[in-house]
Amino acid sequence: MLDMFLLQGPQDARFTILLAHGAGAPMDSASMTAAANALADVGFRVARFEFAYMAARRTSDGRKPPPRAETLNPEYEAAIEELGASNPLIIGGKSMGGRVASMVADDLHSRGKIAGLLCLGYPFHPPGQPEKLRTSHLAGLTTPALICQGTRDEFGTREEVPGYDLSDKIEILWVEDGDHDLKPRKTISGFSSADHLATMAKAAKAWAERLPV
Repeated sequence: MLDMFLLQGPQDARFTILLAHGAGAPMDSASMTAAANALADVGFRVARFEFAYMAARRTSDGRKPPPRAETLNPEYEAAIEELGASNPLIIGGKSMGGRVASMVADDLHSRGKIAGLLCLGYPFHPPGQPEKLRTSHLAGLTTPALICQGTRDEFGTREEVPGYDLSDKIEILWVEDGDHDLKPRKTISGFSSADHLATMAKAAKAWAERLPV
């Protein structure tokens, strides 16, 4: 049912973006809400959803831990079907949500189900463990993708990522001094979080307009 989604942006938008949350924060977290607002402001229809483990936290006293990312692939595909977007669909998400989307993207793209992939803060590796890369499937990715990454993201910095074997279908937008939420230190960078989210949204809009749909 559509009440499983948080929806915003124009209903007649050229593109819909479906976003999943990261491992530790829900779909209505401050960072997810701010990113969705920025994307809606440039004309995207934005839909957010939660994986079952995160939704369960809302009705439980305990913190249900996230499962292995790949086990969430069927849930992401089910959300796409439930949403039933009538316009070209871009899938993605924050951190783990974007990683899950990246694992299901090629099959969906080959069947004409999606137009592209948008990842906000991709978790290239766990913090402090740069040897544990989560990039093997990205080398052969055939889906057009945009990854928006902060230059000091502890899940993959600007110094680290250029050395990875990534598909030429992947474009990367680097935001100066941004962390895993794309948030900069304003006193150091001169930018605010709102500045970087606006830059992200404008870049996503320009990228989407180039997609073959």
